[in-house]
Order: sequence, then structure tokens, then C-alpha cells
Amino acid sequence: MDLSAFKAYDIRGRVPDQLNEDMIERIGRAYVAVTGAKKIAVGYDIRLSSPALAAALRKGLTAAGADVYDIGLSGTEQIYFATFHYSLDGGIAVTASHNPKDYNGMKLVGKGSRPISSDNGLLEIKAQVAGDFTDAERPGTEQPLAIMDDYIQHLLGYINVAELKPYTVAINAGNGGAGIVIDALQPHLPFQFIKLLHEPDGHFPHGVPNPLLPENRELTAKALLDNKADFGIAWDGDFDRCFLFDEKGRFIEGYYIVGMLAELFLQKEPGASIIHDPRLTWNTMELVQQAGGVAIESKTGHAFIKARMREEDAIYGGEMSAHHYFRDFAYCDSGMIPWLMVAALLSQTGKTLSQLVDERIAAFPASGEINRTIADAPAAIAAVENAYQSQAKAVSKVDGLSMDMGNWRFNLRCSNTEPLVRLNVESRGDIPLMEAKTRELLTQLDQFSA
Repeated sequence: MDLSAFKAYDIRGRVPDQLNEDMIERIGRAYVAVTGAKKIAVGYDIRLSSPALAAALRKGLTAAGADVYDIGLSGTEQIYFATFHYSLDGGIAVTASHNPKDYNGMKLVGKGSRPISSDNGLLEIKAQVAGDFTDAERPGTEQPLAIMDDYIQHLLGYINVAELKPYTVAINAGNGGAGIVIDALQPHLPFQFIKLLHEPDGHFPHGVPNPLLPENRELTAKALLDNKADFGIAWDGDFDRCFLFDEKGRFIEGYYIVGMLAELFLQKEPGASIIHDPRLTWNTMELVQQAGGVAIESKTGHAFIKARMREEDAIYGGEMSAHHYFRDFAYCDSGMIPWLMVAALLSQTGKTLSQLVDERIAAFPASGEINRTIADAPAAIAAVENAYQSQAKAVSKVDGLSMDMGNWRFNLRCSNTEPLVRLNVESRGDIPLMEAKTRELLTQLDQFSA
């Protein structure tokens, strides 16, 4: 049995060769055997293969004796919400997020929406998948669970709706699942939405929704400018990440939103801990320190960030990849809470989004994440480390290779989900230096290109 779909902190693979109904049913049975869960939320994204895979999953879970609470078509964060809000034993989202449309996958959580990853159960589930299973004496039941009303009220709890200004907002769901939630939120908000690729469509007629790809940003930026919108938002397919555009149509790197949200939470709870990833750090660290908080670095990836947040009881955590985590959301990530909080901040300050981020971009200009397919990634990273070793004032290997040269730094790491090496470079207020060092590093990496 091909088990290559099991990754570091979730399951993702091509359908049907790496992931199919038989295998998903077996994963369901193994999930119950490993976790002992009795009440489990199940939902699925808008991919064409998702309903059948979710049905197979429910079959496996109930055969193993667990009761399934089916939330239906949903985003990953709605599985997190259902699991913690209704005190269930676990939850599984059938989703492959922004992977190609012939892929699918699963994100698994336990009680309290704790992620199940390779260091706390996923490997045990993997080990049991190919084995023999016996049906439970009492099969579990299936019942629908309507969560939208409670979920919407939870989202609105992060802001004061009465203070919101009547903004025009350009939104791009990328034919993923975010449009359904926006339609449910809309009656509660004073915003006029310019809706793009709003209807869920698993054929992905405009490409798989991944706003990190520059070519996927143009539609949102153009609609924003054409309609003189105040800001814009785009989501990936399962909307656990949101990406922001300012009133000028400029895509705002998620890095700068992390610092902004950290400041907001530290206003509410001075001295609180903030978790951030190692890829780009200086802006976040400075803002957290200035606001009286404690900045704590964690390995990249939702399972690792969530575990560290629980260890530190952090109020908020953010990754530059636009994953944002909230203590009041069971330390899980949401693609809806961040933009609502940014809208509230714009309303409170009367500033535009560009005014809020321009100073921080100038203080710590960054390359944005650049990917390279590398034949021998360890050799490439070792060569880069050797090249800069004599200049480095600090070296960290919390996640990949981070090297601090004083006035600029970089992080180079292998992807956990794709055969890529990812590079991020930032400087202290020196755009030409950042750009020059980015080119320099890419030239070295390209010598190892596949």
C-alpha cells in the first residue's frame, strides 16, 4: 500500500493512486483505534473528490464504533471550531488546501482541536492503515451538525461590529469555500463586498486558489482599483489562510500582518506571549518588544505552532505564509478572524491599510518567499551555510537554516509538503541590500537546481 500521502503534519496525495476511498476508510478505522475517539466531526472542502472520500471516511469511523457529526461542505477551521465548541473527541477535514486539483488529503485533530501530527499519533495511524480491522460490536451513528450560526457568532466576538466603518471590500474566494462564510457574515457587517470567483467550484476553472502565486493576485488588485475599494482579501481553497491587499491594490506580505495582529492582541493583554515562525522575524520581534510582549520563535507548520502556543499559553501566533492562530480559537488557525480584526483596526485608527504597513515595510523590507526545486537540497543548504559562515553573527537551525549578518538575514528551508527549497531574505531598512543578497543567494541555489 502506498503510504506516501502521510506527511509531517497532515495527509495529502494524488487521487486515486496515493489516496482513495479504500485507504481513507482504513484511515478512519485507524484514527479511532489510535485515538479512542467516540464523537468525531467530519467535513470536506469543495474538491470534486471530497464528498466521496468523506463518505468513505465516515464509513470507516462508524464501522470502528465512533459517532460521526457531519458538518458537510466546510473550511478546515470549521472542523476545528466544531471539535472544540461542541466538546467532541476529534475532527477530520477532508481537504488538500492549495495543492493541485487532482490531490486531496486530511487534517486530523483530537480533543480540544489539538493537531494530530507525526509526533503525536499520525505515525501510529499510518502504521495501522495496512493492517486488518474488526468491526466494532456497536457501529457508530451519523448525524448532521449545523454549525454556521454558532461559528459566525464566534467570529464576530473578536471585533466590535458597531465601530466598523462602511468599507468597500474586494474579495476573491478563488472558487473555494470562503464565499459561503462571507455570505453568512454579510448581514452582520456594514461592508459592501465586490465578490470575485465567489461560487465554490471544484473544477477550479481559474486555477487552484493559492494567492501566494503572483499571477493569482492580479484579478483581486484590478477589481479593488476599478471599484475604489478600501482593501481586498483573497483566500486559499479551504480558507485557513487569508491574504490582504491595500487600497492601492498592493499585495501585503503576511509577515507584516503578523506584527499588526500581535500589536492588537498585546493591547488587550500586555505581557502576553506571541509565537512566530523563523522565516522572517525582525519586524515581529521589534513590534512585540515595543508592545511589552514576549516573542517566541517556533518551527514552521501548523502542528508545531499550535503545540508551542499551548506550551506558552500564547494569545496569538502568526506565520508569514498567512496562517494566523488564536488562543480563543483553541490555538488554531483561521482565515476569517484576521481580516475582521484588520477591518476593525482600520475603523479604529481611520488610517488606510497602506498607512499602517508602509512604515514597517520600509523598516524591514523582505523578499517574500521564493521557491526553488533543488536536486540535492541538503547539499545546497550546506553550501550556502559554508559560504556565509564567516560573516554570520548568529546561526539558528530551529527550522532549516537561519543566518543573521547584522544588517540582513535569511532563512532557507525545505518544504514539509512539496519538493522545494524556500528562501526568505530581509534587511534593516535597506531595500537595495535585501534585493542584492536575494539575487546572490538565488545564484548559489540555482547551481543545485533540479
